[in-house]
Order: sequence, then structure tokens, then C-alpha cells
Amino acid sequence: MDDVIRAVRADEWLKVKQFRLAALQDPAAPIAYLETYEAAVTRPDSFWQDRAAGASHGGAARQFIAEGPDGVWAGTVVVLVEPAGAEGVFGDVSSVPQAHLVGVYVRPESRGVGLTQELFRAAMEWAWALDAPRIERVRLFVHQANSRAAGFYRKIGFVPTGYSVPAPGDEGERELELAVDREG
Repeated sequence: MDDVIRAVRADEWLKVKQFRLAALQDPAAPIAYLETYEAAVTRPDSFWQDRAAGASHGGAARQFIAEGPDGVWAGTVVVLVEPAGAEGVFGDVSSVPQAHLVGVYVRPESRGVGLTQELFRAAMEWAWALDAPRIERVRLFVHQANSRAAGFYRKIGFVPTGYSVPAPGDEGERELELAVDREG
């Protein structure tokens, strides 16, 4: 693998935007993301600038990308920090500080070569290294129909917690929580 895994930089907001829009056009997007291409494409540049800046430094969020030698981004994952008592993406409140992985996307031509695992490794290393708050677990949600993603998450150590929430836009479907607890 020749890709470099690194955090995005604030000045890369246009690439952040373009990559997110590409992800939202993937066939799995309707069950993988909480927003649609139609909604994202209408967001002003200031939204994308703020998003890139917020995910490039600080301790509240970090976006990791896999960048090829040619500068093309092949994959991404975003880490959101949820302090104890803070409301999570789905409105739940955790009793422990946790990290929440979202926005996972790897271009189809880069799948199956270990890239997603390397993105997750970087994201989780960053989360575990935070001093304040000290992250006690890393979690993610996966749509009940997204068996490919769920299988990958279990393969790298995430386990179902038994917690689920209604899938946004389709109350008959569920988003299932998987997590990894801090060791020691």
C-alpha cells in the first residue's frame, strides 16, 4: 500500500467537499450515511471550510484520509469525540467519554487491500491518545442491512453492544451500535 494515512488540513476544504460528495454517490450511500447527495451539494463553501478546519486540529473531531502518491484521496474516516454527558449523533447520552467513527468511505478501486483497516488504526490511535477527555470506548453505528460493513467492523474487533436506534428516514429499519472498549 503506497497511500499515506494522515489528518486533513484546513486548507483542503475543497477536497473534503469533493470526497464527501463522491461518497454520497456510492450505491451504499442510502444505508451508510445520514445525509444525501442532494442536501450536501447545496451547502455553501463556508460549511465545507468550517468542516475541514474543525476536523484538522483540536480535540473535538479529526478526519483521516488515505492519500496516494499522486495526491488522490482513496479513503476517509472521521472521529467525533463525545465527552461523558454530551449528546451523541443519535441523541443518546454516554456516561463515559467515547469516540464515534463516522463518514467511512473508501473508493471502490481501493477496497479489499487493507486501506480501511489502516484508516481505522489511525483514527483509533488518535482517539486512544487523547488526554482530555480520556476515551473509554470507540463506537460506530451500522445500518442493519449493511452486512458487508458490519462484517468488516466485527473482523477488526468491534462487537455489537445490543444498542440500536431507528434509522433516520425509515423508522422500520435500525442502526446497530458496535464498540471497542479501552484495554486496561
